[in-house]
Amino acid sequence: MEFSSVTEAAFFSASVLSLVLTIAFIYLACKKRLLWVMALAALCQTGWLFGIASKNWLNAQGFSLLLLTECLHYVIWLLAINRSTEAVCRTRLPVLFKLGVYLCCVAGFSMALYNYHTGGLKLLEEHLIIWQGIVFSVLALLSIEQLYRNNNHYRFYKLLCLALAIVFVFDAYLFTQHLVFSKLDSNLWQARAAVSMASSLLMVLGVATMSQPTEQPAKLTFSRPVIFYTTSLTLAGALLTALSIGGYYVRQYGGNWGTVIYTLFSAAGLFFIGFVFSSSKLRKNLSVLINKHLFSYKYDYRTEWLRLINQLAQPTSPTDTATRAISVAAELFNCDGGALWLKRSKVLVPVRQINASFDISEAFEPETSEFCKALKNEWVFTPNSDNHEPSHNNEHLPKWMDHIPQTWLVFPLLTEKDLVGFMVLTSKKESLPISWEDLDLSKTVGRQIASYLARHEQAELLAESRQFDAFNKLAAFVMHDLKNLIAQQSLVVKNAEKHKDNPAFVEDAIHTIKNSVERMNNLLRKLQRNEDEEIKVLNLKDVFIETIKRCQKRQPAPTLVPFDEQLKVKADFDSLVMVFTHIIHNAQDATDSHGFVDISTRLEDQTVIVTIEDNGSGMSEEFIHTKLFKPFETTKSGKGMGVGVYQAREYILSIGGNINVESSLGEGTTFILNIPAS
Repeated sequence: MEFSSVTEAAFFSASVLSLVLTIAFIYLACKKRLLWVMALAALCQTGWLFGIASKNWLNAQGFSLLLLTECLHYVIWLLAINRSTEAVCRTRLPVLFKLGVYLCCVAGFSMALYNYHTGGLKLLEEHLIIWQGIVFSVLALLSIEQLYRNNNHYRFYKLLCLALAIVFVFDAYLFTQHLVFSKLDSNLWQARAAVSMASSLLMVLGVATMSQPTEQPAKLTFSRPVIFYTTSLTLAGALLTALSIGGYYVRQYGGNWGTVIYTLFSAAGLFFIGFVFSSSKLRKNLSVLINKHLFSYKYDYRTEWLRLINQLAQPTSPTDTATRAISVAAELFNCDGGALWLKRSKVLVPVRQINASFDISEAFEPETSEFCKALKNEWVFTPNSDNHEPSHNNEHLPKWMDHIPQTWLVFPLLTEKDLVGFMVLTSKKESLPISWEDLDLSKTVGRQIASYLARHEQAELLAESRQFDAFNKLAAFVMHDLKNLIAQQSLVVKNAEKHKDNPAFVEDAIHTIKNSVERMNNLLRKLQRNEDEEIKVLNLKDVFIETIKRCQKRQPAPTLVPFDEQLKVKADFDSLVMVFTHIIHNAQDATDSHGFVDISTRLEDQTVIVTIEDNGSGMSEEFIHTKLFKPFETTKSGKGMGVGVYQAREYILSIGGNINVESSLGEGTTFILNIPAS
């Protein structure tokens, strides 16, 4: 069969596009984004296409060379695809698969090479080309499937698989058609060149757009119309292939299509019937398959699912969650009642039962038992079902399960891989057979109920944790205030022996003690009565006078820069004094006795800006941003609790203000407090 000029032009154009693809693959291989064997395969494809374009090989004189080049073309692509699968997907191909592919490659290439040199198979060359194309096309598609399925991170390889699949699917079709007519057809080879052009173009576009060096999700999805029409075309192609094979049979051995169809169906029917009767597992699976696809479902899954979610979403008290879970499951499966076991430490204990007369108070089950191990594998037990064949795992049921009458279903409550518990449903009906739908639905319901129970338990633990946090925070604040009061009292005791005869000291000591008692009484009153703070208009001068009085006995003594004495703010007096006292005490602790702690105030846009500045040790920027305003974080090792600044900021924020801090290590710190003016 002679090539037409159009066919030669098609193969020449395909070789040009394949050359561009080869250059692109070589570039990627140099950048280590592609294996060199892929570039070699593209180069071999280019030479193969150019050779077909330049010489007419579809004749008796060129069959030996065509057989050799076709074989070399397939072998190199097979090696490249399988090597890429192991390198890119980081997975090893099955040994039998690799061995089969390599044996076919060696056998095919040896046969083609032998025929090319000796001509020993000259009479069979055309048939060998056809069968070789079919076998290698199928092997190539299997190899492409391995690369496509195991590749989850490189989009370029996904596109590469699709492009190569187009080529080898067409090859399978091409040589199947040749098999029907027992000769090579140049018109179909012209279409083969067009497919090679399209495939090369698609791969070149992939190099240009998707050859990223980094890993990316490579999950390929199609829209519903594409899936619909692709499925239709696939079925149509399978039908045409079957017809082609049947046509080959009719052509080779005579007869008619009726004979072929009857013989085929008779043989397949006898084989299938024998296989069904020899395998009980196949019979069960076939029964489920028929019920799934030919008969209506027992449950309206959409309605049941919406009802389940709606019932579990209803508000309920923490003590009623277990009752709600049992009621929902029993109603869904039309059962009378049930019981619930939940995991506590390493034991599953009974927590609730409804509409049941049996006693489960002593029915404990360790999580290491065979029963619990089966539940973890999402096994559903049917102890007293009406099925003809009992569950093969029923021997793992605990002994106490025998004392529960009318047990219908035992299913696990799983969250991911964790066993939260299990549920027993009971039914007084004499015959309530269990189908595959009951088992599937119970697994789904079990996971949803497990999530429901786990969420409520986590909510209870979170509420309890918050109560403890609130209590601990309150205790820390009280301890912090008491620590400051004790420090004042300790200073009085320390100086009492030395100055006890000094009337001024005695008067000052009495005043200090009185002030401490008043502050402690005020603190206790607020704790006992849970009183709100008394917010009123305060003269800022009075607040600073009290603050400096409390901080005067520490060094360096704070210095108040003159300011407008008419400035007023709205706050609780004791709380605002506490804020300034905490900040000034921290400044005094960080500054030596020869340093300074200055307090200045100004009014800007109805905001009082109070600046407290020292030249102490300072703080790092990282500490300010990450730890300064967190409770129990402090730079005063062993001397503070780290709640003063946190407490100060919380109060300033509560009255509509804010605190900013500027500091440098070794240079000092400046606290800037913004308080709304009144």
